[in-house]
Amino acid sequence: MKYLILLIIVAIAVSALAWRFTNSNKIAKIPEASGIDYCPDSGRLVIVNDEGWYYEIDTKGKILHQSKVGEYDLEGVVCTGKELIFVVENEGLLRYDRQSGATEKITIDTNYQGQTVALIDKKSGIEGIAAKGDLLYLAKQTKKSENSFIAVAKLEGNRAAIIDLIDLELSDLAGLTIEDDLLYIVSDDNDRLLVYDLAKKSLLQELKLPKSAQEGIAFDSEGFVYIADDDGYILRYSKKELGLNTP
Repeated sequence: MKYLILLIIVAIAVSALAWRFTNSNKIAKIPEASGIDYCPDSGRLVIVNDEGWYYEIDTKGKILHQSKVGEYDLEGVVCTGKELIFVVENEGLLRYDRQSGATEKITIDTNYQGQTVALIDKKSGIEGIAAKGDLLYLAKQTKKSENSFIAVAKLEGNRAAIIDLIDLELSDLAGLTIEDDLLYIVSDDNDRLLVYDLAKKSLLQELKLPKSAQEGIAFDSEGFVYIADDDGYILRYSKKELGLNTP
C-alpha cells in the first residue's frame, strides 16, 4: 500500500510539473490560433485564426494589431515583406496587402509531372505554409499518413505551380516554417516536430513536443520557437527546451 500511495503521489507531481511547464510557455491568448510567422522587417509575429482574423504581436506576447480579413477559415500565414499570404481552408491561397488590406486569390496549378496533385479536395486541404524566396511549401492536411505530403510550388504573380513533392509519411502536417535552409514541421495528431534538410532532402530530427494542439510554428531573430495552439494560445520555447540540436 505504501508503494502504491508513493506511485500515485509521484504521478500527480509529474502531471503538475508538465502542466506548469506548458503554462509557463504561454505568452498570448489568441482564439483558435491556427498559423504563425515572424516578420523580420517589423520584428513582429503574425498569427491567423479560424474566424478570419489576423493578429500582430511582439515577441513577449503583447497584441499590437488585429484585423478581420473576411469570412475565412485561415489555417496558415507567411510574411513576405509588404504582403501576407494566407492559407484558406479547403479553398487555397490568399494574398493580403498589409497597408491597404486588399486581397487577391493565388491560383495553384496542381499539375505535376503529368498528374494532378490532390492538394485540395472535399475532405481536406492545405494546412501549413512556409516560404523561401519565390518558393512556397504547402502542407496537405490529412489523417492518413499515406496521403500526407508537402507540395513545393513556385510563385509567379498571382499563380503558383507545383514543382516538387516531399513525402514524410506522417499524418496531419499542421504547420511549417523555414530557417537556415531547414524545414520545420509540426504534426498536431502526433505532437511531433520534424526537421527536414531541404538541400540534402533528408530528415534530420524528429522530436516529441509537449502536449498541445499545434497548428503553426515560427522562429524569431533570436532563435526562440513559437507554436500556435488551436486551444487559444501562443507558446514560446527555447531550442534547448524542445531538444533541437540545429543551429
